[in-house]
Amino acid sequence: MHHAPTRCLTLPLLIATALGSPVAYAQETPPDAQGKSPTQLESVVVTGTRSVNRSQESSLSPIDIVTAKDLQSAGDTQLAAVLSRLVPSLNFPRAPGNDGSGIVRPAALRGLSPDETLVLVNGKRWHTTALLNLQGALGRGSAPADLNSIPISAIDHIEVLRDGASAQYGSDAIAGVINIVLKGAAKPGSNEASLTAGRYSAGDGKQYQGEASIGVPLGGDKGWARLSVVQGHADATNRGGLDYRDPTSPVYGTRTQRIGEPDISNHQALLNVQYALTPHADFYAFASTSSREGTSPALFRAYNSARNVPSIYPNGFLPLNDVRSIDSALVAGIRGTTTSGWRWDISGNYGRDHVSIDPIHTLNRDLGASSPTSFNAGRLIATQKAFDVDIARDLSVGWLANPVTLAFGIEYLYQRYGIEAGDPASYFGTGSQGFPGFTPGDAGYHSRHDVAEYISLENQITDKLSGSLAVRHEDYSDFGNTTSGTLSARYDFTDTFALRGTAGTGFRAPSLAQQFYTTTSTNVIGGVPTQIRNFSVSDPVARALGAEPLKAEKSHNYTLGATYLPGAWTFSLDVYQITIGDRVVPSENLVGDDVQAYLTSQGYANIQGGSYFTNALKTRTRGVDLSSGYRLDLGTSGIWQFTAAYNRNHTSILSVAPNPPQLAQNGLELVRVGHIAQGYITDGAPRDKIALGSDYSLGNWAFHGTLTRYGQFRQNQDPISNPGYDQTFPARWLLDLSANYNIDGWTFTAGVDNLTNVYPQKYKAGSDGAVGGTWPYPDYSPFGYSGRYLYTRVAYRW
Repeated sequence: MHHAPTRCLTLPLLIATALGSPVAYAQETPPDAQGKSPTQLESVVVTGTRSVNRSQESSLSPIDIVTAKDLQSAGDTQLAAVLSRLVPSLNFPRAPGNDGSGIVRPAALRGLSPDETLVLVNGKRWHTTALLNLQGALGRGSAPADLNSIPISAIDHIEVLRDGASAQYGSDAIAGVINIVLKGAAKPGSNEASLTAGRYSAGDGKQYQGEASIGVPLGGDKGWARLSVVQGHADATNRGGLDYRDPTSPVYGTRTQRIGEPDISNHQALLNVQYALTPHADFYAFASTSSREGTSPALFRAYNSARNVPSIYPNGFLPLNDVRSIDSALVAGIRGTTTSGWRWDISGNYGRDHVSIDPIHTLNRDLGASSPTSFNAGRLIATQKAFDVDIARDLSVGWLANPVTLAFGIEYLYQRYGIEAGDPASYFGTGSQGFPGFTPGDAGYHSRHDVAEYISLENQITDKLSGSLAVRHEDYSDFGNTTSGTLSARYDFTDTFALRGTAGTGFRAPSLAQQFYTTTSTNVIGGVPTQIRNFSVSDPVARALGAEPLKAEKSHNYTLGATYLPGAWTFSLDVYQITIGDRVVPSENLVGDDVQAYLTSQGYANIQGGSYFTNALKTRTRGVDLSSGYRLDLGTSGIWQFTAAYNRNHTSILSVAPNPPQLAQNGLELVRVGHIAQGYITDGAPRDKIALGSDYSLGNWAFHGTLTRYGQFRQNQDPISNPGYDQTFPARWLLDLSANYNIDGWTFTAGVDNLTNVYPQKYKAGSDGAVGGTWPYPDYSPFGYSGRYLYTRVAYRW
């Protein structure tokens, strides 16, 4: 795909050029037949529109395009981590443990929850992960799509629609849409193999990743098949503090807690196929499989803790969770065009994610000295099936200068969520330390289906004015009906200046995981490790604690933007507001003597508190995206590009629903969504992000640099048991540098991320999060806390 100079308008391009690929390879692309330079050609987009000729530059909504070269221009090999560098409005905190969240990590757009961003692959809805993020990380309570399950080597480009799109795509598109477009045809120069290796300057975290993408023609020129594979491994890093809590401990003054990057082994493959059945109809399909395994640490158990059996671990022990995510998908369909110009697409979609969290290096204290030290804690399985029919045509209307794009379609969506019980030893009594097993009472399968219909109209009304209208109706079997609508318009005042805007409604169906997930985990509350059970909202115990049936989230989205393209300089500005009613969030950890007494009376003698999901909040998110770039062609002295991008957003809680009457009837004075839980929503993400880039290329050489500022974020603590320990973590600047040398299809890269070895500010001494100083850094640092990373990469293209 060729790229227009206006491509620099979008935020990810501005950063991507700083990382190097668009400018670095510009000189390798010849002018087209009409003499235009490659940077004068527009980029056609398929996300947020049903038109076949809508470009990124003429889009009615802000769209970022990230190319395959952009994705390979950073040292990180995780797709979500690379995207967070390229798209300032995307946040990807690097949770260290938190059960499985360090292995299956969520990414969030526009400061909202990760499950409020819809992920598509080749325009088809991608399934969500089975893992529910429940610990103290950004995205708490979400089970979003797992971006890292998709091989980077399989991706041609990514379109990020930064606008609500429920009327076009249905549930989960409140914050926007990430559409991953796969590599296709087997053309010369499209095949690639690479090997990346690196480590952190502290000496740990060594990693390697090999990737390849190879395409072959089918039936001459009738079709193609492309296979992309990934094989990689990363060692863990550890930035835990020394343990000075107990001078009598045999491990006093040593590092007992592990925090940092997890060790991960990664195996992925994706096959993408297209074949012409007739001159006007194509068969297409893609199938993927991903297996990712690593260990996630829990909290250290001291030698004299009631949670330890000294005959097994005389010095205490650090429970580890062996987390494995197996993800698979298959999409197949037929699309074509009739002789009268109708475009049609019929497809089937299957996705499945299987997550296991098996405790190792642990025990069950209630089994005493005979306790095993590893357990099968059960399994989580999420399944999605979909059937889609999409039809579109450009219709001539006599009183309009240009054809109207009419599109309509239907979708049947089936979702299933299951919990399988662990071995009896994993849930007997208090259960396995670190992660108690799922009990037979937790286990079960739950399903629902949805039938949706949509219609949209899009038109270039005049030479300067364009607009679109979309309406979508959904009927879910578990919560009922909803209708969403979106109206967008754009007016080009001149060839270089335009205004665009969108107003729409949206929704997000509460996930099956949020309705039915039940488990027990350890939380530090007031400095004390506490067993908290998450109850399903239908559990009578949860109902007594204030739980109610979940409703769908409802949103109102407004975006207003401007684009300005005076020659070599580009500029764009978009402001937005997203109001969400009935927002689904986890409740506060409900604790206290009354709660514990009630739980004990219900048979939960080993549980000190409970939580569940609730629709108790109404929130408003306001933000701004700004980007600017300047491209300087120095002729024989090379090409130099300067870029700047900025995102700022803030979420406010407009109202909290009153407690249901059953709380008072049961004598429980509880705050369902209190100080800590509200803090995750309003201040857990960085308030802003700035990315400054410079890219220079000359001959076979290319040099890239990005300076990124991650804004401040805040973590709230219990104001009763730990008053005065709310903490605002200040902004940090990170510098990334790399250099490429290209020759005869080979590219050699050397780079360093976080050159100045920046870490986030540490927790205040005595705060809950610090765990006595053994956990010094905040859980949801937007850039992690492993320090400087050095890497090399060699790639060959043919």
